[in-house]
Amino acid sequence: MIILQILGCLGVFLFGMKVLSEGIQKTAGEGMRKIMATMTTNRFAGVGTGFLTTCLLQSSSATTVIVVSFVNASLLTLVESIGVIMGANLGTTITAWIIAAVGKFSLAKIAIPIIGIGMPLLFIGKNKAKSFGEILVGFGLLFFGLGLLKDAVPDVKGMLASADPAVQAQANDWLERIKGLSGYSYGSLLIFLFGGVILTLIVQSSSAAMAITVTLAMAGWIGFEESCAIVLGENIGTTVTAWLASLGANTNAKRAARAHFVFNVMGVIWMLVLFYPFTGGVQWLGEHLPESFRSEHASDIGFNLAIFHTTFNLLNVLFLIGFVPLIAKVVTKWVKETDDGTGGRQRLKYISQSFVDVGELNLPEAENEVREMGKVNREMMDTFMQVLDNPTSELESKVEKLAQQEDDCDVMMHGITEYLVRCSTNELSDAYATNITGMLRIVAEFEEISDCQYHLVKLMQRKVEKGQDLSSDIIGGIREQAATVSEFIDFNLKHLFEPITATAIKDANKLENLIDEHRQKFNKAAMMRMQDKGDIKSEMLNIDMSNQLEKMGNHALNVMEAAHEMSGHPRH
Repeated sequence: MIILQILGCLGVFLFGMKVLSEGIQKTAGEGMRKIMATMTTNRFAGVGTGFLTTCLLQSSSATTVIVVSFVNASLLTLVESIGVIMGANLGTTITAWIIAAVGKFSLAKIAIPIIGIGMPLLFIGKNKAKSFGEILVGFGLLFFGLGLLKDAVPDVKGMLASADPAVQAQANDWLERIKGLSGYSYGSLLIFLFGGVILTLIVQSSSAAMAITVTLAMAGWIGFEESCAIVLGENIGTTVTAWLASLGANTNAKRAARAHFVFNVMGVIWMLVLFYPFTGGVQWLGEHLPESFRSEHASDIGFNLAIFHTTFNLLNVLFLIGFVPLIAKVVTKWVKETDDGTGGRQRLKYISQSFVDVGELNLPEAENEVREMGKVNREMMDTFMQVLDNPTSELESKVEKLAQQEDDCDVMMHGITEYLVRCSTNELSDAYATNITGMLRIVAEFEEISDCQYHLVKLMQRKVEKGQDLSSDIIGGIREQAATVSEFIDFNLKHLFEPITATAIKDANKLENLIDEHRQKFNKAAMMRMQDKGDIKSEMLNIDMSNQLEKMGNHALNVMEAAHEMSGHPRH
């Protein structure tokens, strides 16, 4: 029953952390994305960003998963990501301080009122107010879970003083086991370190593992040095989450996850060398803390553990921040560039196959993949323009190239759509839902454009194979219309995911109207040639090509309208 109670308390703590993280991402997701993408220009700024993000999310694992996804989306470089990961390790130390403060006041006394404030906002609030209610409820549940955990773990001294011989025997048996494991010097440290790794792998949260460790230490079940060794193991165990997040991601994302592992392992290695003098210094510092810092527990082990965790991570950052380029070189050699064996472009360049839910911060991966799909449209248009310039030169290979690119667009559309649908399974803020809806529409329009482009080159191939008219008037008319379509595709790529002004929409409509004017002019000339005893089959192909270009203009305009709606402007 004690084990089940501890698991239940841990469940409340973890659920509170989940609700808190989701609420913060809904409230400040866009701001956090901008901070992550812009405030990491150097490794020191990256440390500050990682620290701030982890303090908000209360989970270094969540921060490092976000970092991996941002590296995968090319929003962070490898060197920048290492700085953020260092800051995340430092930010997670706040959990130990919160738990150590349990003896100073009753967390339940502040947790329940916080939940009481948040619940009405959660049920009757809208948008930001509702998300703020989630944050308050999450904080409340987190504190409430910690308070329950403290009460669920029985105090060893109380058990030893119990009048029940069975309770005394249980406490003595556990203490003898710990004493037996503690008699192997550095071997004992490795045993408890491994235990910390396993504990973190089981609960998948370094904060939750820390909560268990500090609570057990304050209740007297494990000693200070054993607790410190477990904390070191938790620092290694927490790297597994980012490692899992990098599965199926691009090379740089894998390197960022490995950098997290290398950084934490290097820290643990130097700490093991200095372990006994370092822990002795921490205990001396804890004994000389002002009385106002001390808890009401019989032992100051909770505060001593918080001091150890914070000091270790701070010194680790200070020692290794100068070696960030070296760590980057190590992981670059460790994870080499891979070739998919196709010799072509990678179809899903930014979206990782192993979906890791980090709420609204999943969007950058999808946004960059949508941009990549637009670039494929542009490449296809360039290839078609080459065909127009020299219709008979290497036509077969160009048709094959466009067929492959059209197939790429199909795969990308299905991959992006599946990813966005998985993102939408969470409760969404209005802005997030609008962005997902807009991107779903944009990828569908890009796929339609690729279909038109492939159909265009197949029509040109048919004209060449049948020896039909390729006069300068006909090719020139098609080229003029195609050049405007190319300009429109460039216009879309320039304005994608940027605030769309009324002027931009007006310019988009002008381009679409110009493409339509080209079609009307070209088709009128084709009709006149047919009336003048021209080749009807050849002219029908010409008209079909012009109509395909006009359809591409319509799809390009739809892309701009979707982007306009994503900017917060409803469709009229």
